[in-house]
Amino acid sequence: MAATDGDTRLVDELHEKLRSGPATNPRIAGQGRLSLAGVRFETLSKSYPGRGGEDPIEVIRDLSLSIEDGEFLVLVGPSGCGKSTLLRLMAGLETPSAGEILVGQQAVTKLRPAKRNVAMVFQSYALYPHLSVRDNLGFGLRRSHRRSAMEQLHDQLHRSTRELPGLLQVRSERETKVEHRVLEVARALELDQLLDRRPKELSGGQKQRVALGRAMARQPDVFLMDEPLSNLDAKLRGSTRTRIVDLQRRLGTTTLYVTHDQVEAMTMGHRIAVLNQGRLQQLGTPMELYRWPSNLFVAQFIGSPPMNVLPIQVGRSQTLLLGERRLSVEGPLAAALEGLEGSQLNGGIRPEDLKVAPATNRNLQADVSHSEVLGNEQLITCRLLDGEHLVQVRADPGLRAVPGSRIHLDADPRGWRLFDEQGDAIPTPIPPSERDDTPVLPDLN
Repeated sequence: MAATDGDTRLVDELHEKLRSGPATNPRIAGQGRLSLAGVRFETLSKSYPGRGGEDPIEVIRDLSLSIEDGEFLVLVGPSGCGKSTLLRLMAGLETPSAGEILVGQQAVTKLRPAKRNVAMVFQSYALYPHLSVRDNLGFGLRRSHRRSAMEQLHDQLHRSTRELPGLLQVRSERETKVEHRVLEVARALELDQLLDRRPKELSGGQKQRVALGRAMARQPDVFLMDEPLSNLDAKLRGSTRTRIVDLQRRLGTTTLYVTHDQVEAMTMGHRIAVLNQGRLQQLGTPMELYRWPSNLFVAQFIGSPPMNVLPIQVGRSQTLLLGERRLSVEGPLAAALEGLEGSQLNGGIRPEDLKVAPATNRNLQADVSHSEVLGNEQLITCRLLDGEHLVQVRADPGLRAVPGSRIHLDADPRGWRLFDEQGDAIPTPIPPSERDDTPVLPDLN
């Protein structure tokens, strides 16, 4: 669908602020990356005035976060946690209440967006419906520097006469560079056969590629992407997700990507930053967050389905007590149980760490409440007889799990994660072998 009036005004606002940039962008001329463009947020806060004398509404609270040059960072969190606000602060569409934003070594907090050299891809594409794909791709390039009225007329004559015989054409070096860059981006995104179409003549996936291409064409230091795939169907999301990751690796552009989609978060980013109520909850690689969440919020937000959480008591000899059932603990967490005997904690365990097993005295009995067969796996929701707690289990799709039937579950001794009464993870010395490998950033040399 075409961009709405609100979307057009939003992108107009950004481009209006961006048009006062330098006369020539050296990166268009093929000079490559100009400088390191890591991003740092230092004790950043953003609040909005309350209505009718109420207290200000805090959206971002003392957030400090560093993104390496060339890194793909995914921002996740519930609605209203400050993800999109953080992107708007980075783009210059909002002004922080406190704190600093740095790109490389330069503080950009008080700079106009034109001086920040960032490009934003919007959730609803925000394409100009009256412009062709060609002109949508080149829009940011044409607005990236001031032109006199005579220069604008010269450029317009170039575009108007480019289909005429050579002697009748008006040549513009500026427009030639823009057209070369537009064609380069269009070929990279397989849009070169669609350059003369209008947005209403494009599919959803094609519109999204145009929006990505418009950002790419300017060769910014930082990409900002606000849920760019949310309007696509599942198949298109998968293919476009792969395309974005591939492009980011080839371009090596620092990228901040906002999403609600668990698959996007786990598969696209070098690291994930989890936000809640404007505060950073955890920052790490996808598998670090999945295996070793820093608190209960992260444990139940990362992963689909989320981690099962059960009230447990620490028993003797590195065991956990769930009701009358004693469960063993192995691995790095076992050492953390020393001195905690008798403590009441929350025990977390992933659905894949609960295995359907034969009936034994040490296994947990549960009654099946619901089953979802997904082709490659089966998700079973069942109620434990010890404590009547609902848990979810990943099982073989061929397993017959009829609602009301009884199954027995074997908890992996290495799968437990423990959280205190405040919801914070019990500190655990994690050996390197248990950690996810350090992400390899793209080679930018």
